[in-house]
Amino acid sequence: MKKSYTKTGQSCRVTFELPAELNAKEAVVCGEFNNWNLTDNPLVKRKDGRLSGTISLKSGHSYRYRYFINGERWENDWDADMYLPNEFGTDDSVVQI
Repeated sequence: MKKSYTKTGQSCRVTFELPAELNAKEAVVCGEFNNWNLTDNPLVKRKDGRLSGTISLKSGHSYRYRYFINGERWENDWDADMYLPNEFGTDDSVVQI
């Protein structure tokens, strides 16, 4: 995950990435920033095989999120700022802006 703040610091462009080694055909980043929508933020496959996508988020907030991979399984981000337990007995990744 990479963060790039605006000059004013009011928002941040966050690039979410999954490594090529995961061999994912498709993935979506879902979280509090998009109401856990399974279609709003698909990741794009890059030439090197990794998947990535960038979202602008408001500064001063933390957002829970996870990756939905190949339309069948949830994965956390290995580069998350932290993890918090969720209501399903697993953890959510958290990005702090």
